[in-house]
Amino acid sequence: MTVLATAIVLGVLIFVHELGHFLAAKAVGIEVQRFSIGLGPKIFGFQRGDTEYVVSWIPLGGYVKMGGMDDEVMERMEGGPQGEPREPNPRDFDGKPIWARVFVISAGVIMNMAFAFTVYTGVNAVWGLQEIAQDRIGRVDVELLPPGAEALADLAVGARLTFVGEREVEHWGDVRDGFLEAPSGPLTVVTTEPSAEVTIDVTRDPANAAQILRAMPRWIEAEFGSINRGSPAERGGLEMGDRVLSANGIPVLNWYDFVEVVAARPGLRTELSLERRGGSLTRFVTPDEVSREDPETGETVQVGQVGIFAPREEVIYRAVSFGRSLRLGYAETIGISRLILGFLGDLVTGGVSPREVGSIMTIGAASGQAAQLGLQTFLRFMALFSVNLAILNLLPIPILDGGHLVFLGIEAVRGKALSVEQRLRWSHVGFLIVMGIMLWALSNDILRLFGI
Repeated sequence: MTVLATAIVLGVLIFVHELGHFLAAKAVGIEVQRFSIGLGPKIFGFQRGDTEYVVSWIPLGGYVKMGGMDDEVMERMEGGPQGEPREPNPRDFDGKPIWARVFVISAGVIMNMAFAFTVYTGVNAVWGLQEIAQDRIGRVDVELLPPGAEALADLAVGARLTFVGEREVEHWGDVRDGFLEAPSGPLTVVTTEPSAEVTIDVTRDPANAAQILRAMPRWIEAEFGSINRGSPAERGGLEMGDRVLSANGIPVLNWYDFVEVVAARPGLRTELSLERRGGSLTRFVTPDEVSREDPETGETVQVGQVGIFAPREEVIYRAVSFGRSLRLGYAETIGISRLILGFLGDLVTGGVSPREVGSIMTIGAASGQAAQLGLQTFLRFMALFSVNLAILNLLPIPILDGGHLVFLGIEAVRGKALSVEQRLRWSHVGFLIVMGIMLWALSNDILRLFGI
């Protein structure tokens, strides 16, 4: 299942990306000599018109070979002789104006983003809007409550929300919409188990509602979801489905209690009392020390992390119009883009450990897990990975799309392209950078595999 799922994810997304370059090149009249899915020696292929279509052995990328695109650079990289600069013909890549070349280079990224938007839109249109089937309060963080909402601190953790203003609560989407759609002024919140009723003052500002939702998240069971390979959790003998009863002697009611104890103990051996398949047992873990930004102060702090995901929550679906599906598809695509950009930013500033970066092994494991969870989850994973591929291709590293765009930007400013020698030098640098990143990511996966 894992191998097949990985092949589908990589094959489809590489095809989508290269198809973008291919269609854009054809649209502006550039000769396309080869369209390849995969790298290295070809497995099979066929010729149609000017273009050879091939599938190659190494499934880690693909390419569209266009007439005049870095021909001289490639000849030099392959040890060819240094000759006179050639004159591009009208169908060559370098014979086209800068705007056309920018369009062709950007088209792969555009197609990956369009693919993600289409998948997210389609999933919402077919299955409906996914909502968490939860109506219990997970915690109330008094320090995060905005002015006027302090009375929410009187609600009990674990209580069931029944009304947020006029909206009756059936799932957590009703809680979200109840706060987001509330008119300015008094808003009554009602719970059962235990019964309570509080009134707060709200504004018609979505930021105010978002702050309330951050301060009062939904209930998540103190149960382990998937566990990262080689993580402290795996080394400590923890298993998916284990329920935490206490951590370091502190009773644990829900997921937030567990995370709070672990976060406070970076590098410290921690005793966990667990329930597993009806029995009780004790395990010990030593959380890794990782850097995180404190949401209240904005400062970088060291926290503990054991490599466990929250349990999978029960969801329900409600039908939405196609127009709403388009808006949801757009929102999800933008949201995932921000998450990935945030991760890259944290990686550069030290907010995320370099050990978090994974290679083809991580992609394969995630693909297999997504496939096991059903078609909708697998499609969403493909959309997420498509956005990830688009953003990584835009990094300003020579040999990636972003590097080519930088070269074109320099040409636009200077009025002439960089010399063959300069492009060759930078292409060598880009190749070394990309190989270094790949080896770094692969070494992380190997170390995790051996529990290091």
